[in-house]
Amino acid sequence: MSTAPGVRLGIDPGEARIGVASSDPHGILATPLETVPRARGDLDRLAALVEEHDARLVYLGLPRSMSGGEGPSAGRVRAFAQDLAARIHPVPVRLCDERLSTVTAEGQLRAQGRKGKKRRAVVDMAAAVVILQGALERERQTGDAAGELVTADAPDQ
Repeated sequence: MSTAPGVRLGIDPGEARIGVASSDPHGILATPLETVPRARGDLDRLAALVEEHDARLVYLGLPRSMSGGEGPSAGRVRAFAQDLAARIHPVPVRLCDERLSTVTAEGQLRAQGRKGKKRRAVVDMAAAVVILQGALERERQTGDAAGELVTADAPDQ
């Protein structure tokens, strides 16, 4: 699948919050967009962001161990990804390895001088930027969408 022009969203699904980032329509630069509380209605808000930004593709971070394996949190993210894919169909959702995305985001925020609560408030969005920027770079290198396509049935009409 080669990538067509259009906004892509990057999502870092955490236990308490979901970080969201967006790209420019040319898929060059990822920027922080929003932090969505992990609660009832989170999928609705993500679907609204996809629609508001006319997103063509969503990259969702998949937590893996340093060895590349998947644990219980990866299973929860896979289930969340399928729910999201069904909710925003036909916009594709792709899982991307997010190893070290939060660590990278934390380091970047520390380097900017953000501390404590101020850093925690934006770390999820910053991690989403790291995930999305990595996917955009892989797109440019390969000419294809990054990650693993999530298959989900379309919701009943």
